[in-house]
Amino acid sequence: MSSLRDQDSDIAPYTGWTRDDWTALADRMLLAARRHASPSHALITPPGAPGGYGTRVDGLEGFARTFLLAGFRLAGEQGKDPLDLLSRYAEGIAAGTDPTSPERWVTPREHGQAKVEAASIALILDLTRPWLWDQLDGGVQERVVDYLAQVVGDKDYPRTNWLWFRIVVEQFLSSVSGPWSLDDMHADLALHESFVREGGWYSDGDERSFDHYCGWALHLYPILWSRMSGAADLAAPLLPEYTARLDRFLLDAIRLVGADGSPLLQGRSLVYRFAAAAPFWIGAYAGTGAVEPGRLRRAATGIVKHFVDRGAPDKDGLLTLGWHHEWRGLAQNYSGPGSPYWAAKGMLGLALPADHPVWTSTELPLPVEEADQLALVSAPGWALSSTAADGVVRVYNHGTDHARPGDRTGDSPLYARIGYSTATCPQVDEEGWDAPTDQSVVLLDGDGRPTHRSGFETLEAADLDGAVLLASRARCRWLDPDRSGPEHGSGRQGTAIDAATVTTVSIVRGAWEVRCVRVDPAGAPGWDEVVALRIGGWPVSGSDPLSTYVGPAGAVVVGRHTSTAVALHGLDQTGVHRGHDATPLGMWTATPWLLADPEPGLWKIAALALGEAERAPEARLRLPEPAPGATTVSITWPDRAETVATLPAA
Repeated sequence: MSSLRDQDSDIAPYTGWTRDDWTALADRMLLAARRHASPSHALITPPGAPGGYGTRVDGLEGFARTFLLAGFRLAGEQGKDPLDLLSRYAEGIAAGTDPTSPERWVTPREHGQAKVEAASIALILDLTRPWLWDQLDGGVQERVVDYLAQVVGDKDYPRTNWLWFRIVVEQFLSSVSGPWSLDDMHADLALHESFVREGGWYSDGDERSFDHYCGWALHLYPILWSRMSGAADLAAPLLPEYTARLDRFLLDAIRLVGADGSPLLQGRSLVYRFAAAAPFWIGAYAGTGAVEPGRLRRAATGIVKHFVDRGAPDKDGLLTLGWHHEWRGLAQNYSGPGSPYWAAKGMLGLALPADHPVWTSTELPLPVEEADQLALVSAPGWALSSTAADGVVRVYNHGTDHARPGDRTGDSPLYARIGYSTATCPQVDEEGWDAPTDQSVVLLDGDGRPTHRSGFETLEAADLDGAVLLASRARCRWLDPDRSGPEHGSGRQGTAIDAATVTTVSIVRGAWEVRCVRVDPAGAPGWDEVVALRIGGWPVSGSDPLSTYVGPAGAVVVGRHTSTAVALHGLDQTGVHRGHDATPLGMWTATPWLLADPEPGLWKIAALALGEAERAPEARLRLPEPAPGATTVSITWPDRAETVATLPAA
């Protein structure tokens, strides 16, 4: 007879994890964080250098974000509390809201970050109401209300996902007869609607800001809010649309998870790590019919297990600032030692009982485990291509830059690169911010300074029957950056000098991209300084120096994955750029590149691959006859399939 563990594992053929593994991980994390609590438990400050907002904010973050995890754990067990979570967090709430306590919390009026953390506190007070809120002393309840009420009528919330922090807090206040504002709620809900984009996506604000916040904030909070005490009347007319958008988004989100469980390394706040699992759990909460419960759990478990297997949490049970291991270069300047615990959002499934279908259903494979995937993702302007042979998901980006069309900022390596994947990370050291190489098309001056492309215009997205095409056009510029501003993910401000207009086309199939580039001076004041056009390929990182090959027609970098750049037309120099401690994936990073003279109006064509690529595609240009006409490119792929694409006119 098989053991109980073997029987449990039958429902987890891909990850081997059951709900018991999840609860064990949660308990390990909570007990580890407890060791760094203040005497009254009001502040939890994991070890590490203070964040940009100071130690008092760090301690509040540590409390509020581990409170999320504690609340999910308690809710899923209907208040059973073997770790004595309730009494410790109750004591912390009493001290944190006491203005006379040396461990009192920073208030929402004192610091904006307290508005974020107040939402986690309010959400869990509602979720655990019978076991925590209802048991608090009346005086403590009054102090909690006074603390949270500072958000009512506040006009200084950023017009981003932060709107949900006020909605959640005011919803809780309304349920305990505290002050709240229906005008605030209506205004914030209307702002949320302004972020709606095609295909169930949300932009985090009015810029082209597409990243993990779409899932772990802008889809998460509407569903959780609709289930808070007293929210039903206001939420009822909105919930069908929230759910429909979530259903559609999940069809894209599930295809963005690599077979090894890695989420896409793109966007800010990546130190939250497995918070990327949150949209799959919220799908289970909402009862989505778009993705089966077993596939939702496969995605969520795969993401969390990806990090656990690679060192996060660390040997002490703590989440550090980094990715697999501590790597502070991945943090924004607002990140402190308590910040990574927003990863708790990726453990929301623990709030669902053990008999919920998401826990009892057998795991189903991720899309990348079933077959190669190729699709256009319209809202962020991505072409998605994943390959079952290596389990890697790639996106090619002609629509996201955390900017607005026409902006003249620098490129954020987290948003403005042409390609992102589940196996690579853009260079995010200082050089990566100031001097794009990986997954870029740049113009170089005589000193080797590369241009930036943020503010580009998306030109086209097309399905080519077995391949996809995306195109964009940028008024590229050199930037003298201002490094004094906040680092919140956007490209740097600075003094810009235009170099030329550059049109870039990505034609994608399998592991290969054929990239076509044309340069037009278009009266740019810096054109006379342009000496070369450079096309950068995929960055590969590793713990050891990487093997490279540079030949007359291309360059190859070999590590855990292989990056290849091949000149197909008009490119006559090749090389490899090397970085040291430039990504969290390894001490060494190498990127193949191709170079050409910047001849105005002439198309240059490269083939770029991430993976064990076969021989490169071939490409032939068909130029217009003397009469006006379109330039086309004919591509023969390694498997001999053919694609013909029309390139954008000037």
